Amino acid sequence: MLRIEIPSDEKSGINFNKVIKYNIPAPPDGFQTEVNNNIILSFGDEQEAIDYALRMDGYAEALNNHSSPEYTIVGEIIKAIGEDQFVQAYIQE
Repeated sequence: MLRIEIPSDEKSGINFNKVIKYNIPAPPDGFQTEVNNNIILSFGDEQEAIDYALRMDGYAEALNNHSSPEYTIVGEIIKAIGEDQFVQAYIQE
């Protein structure tokens, strides 16, 4: 299992409540939250995380307003997956 945590104090202000409010598509194993409102993305493995990031990229491009909070949240999710050390190691293999 792969867990990627996104801190709620990022510059975008992304948190669990906003993910729910904007109805952001969840990863296969869903979103979870920590006590501090950080978002936890859960995946079966690195490939599943990459596939989700690609799907989210398509979702972001389909949004009409690229300066919307929804677009920003999706961008932060994609960024967090791309910066995860396990995903990076998997890509380099």
